[in-house]
Amino acid sequence: MISYSPFWDTMNEMKITQYALINKYGLNRRLVHKLKHNLPVNTTTLDDLSQKFDIPVEKILLIKKDVTAK
Repeated sequence: MISYSPFWDTMNEMKITQYALINKYGLNRRLVHKLKHNLPVNTTTLDDLSQKFDIPVEKILLIKKDVTAK
């Protein structure tokens, strides 16, 4: 399972709100929703976020082992 909690932690450290992500940095509302709810995001988008905020991908996502998978 992929979690975008590191992204939100990083945004909090940088004092960037969801409002600013949409209105100042031009992120699409749908993308912010996907990140907030750990929904799938393509790798190009991850690269764009990494470049836009000058952060490594490790500060955007965390891969957790799914213990319910067989």
